[in-house]
Amino acid sequence: MFKIYLTEGARDQYENLKNSKGLQKRYKAVKKTLVLLKNNPRHPGLNTHEYSKLSKDIGIKILEAYAEQNTPAAYRIFWYYGPHKKEITVIAITPHP
Repeated sequence: MFKIYLTEGARDQYENLKNSKGLQKRYKAVKKTLVLLKNNPRHPGLNTHEYSKLSKDIGIKILEAYAEQNTPAAYRIFWYYGPHKKEITVIAITPHP
């Protein structure tokens, strides 16, 4: 099991989803995705893969997990392993770019 950290930006994005009545379905999908990440970042339903452009720009391996699929502007969670073992840092929770 991993410990999940949200950056300030990711925490703001999560809270905006949580507090927006029109986005409750998306909030539930994101919440479920964070639980899956915590338990198994390689869970097949997450479709986790490296987001190469962001990895190059930032200089560390950034991964993308799907919170939604087959939905316009489907939500994605961008994250990386660390800073320590068994930790995941979420840097963004956002509609697919």
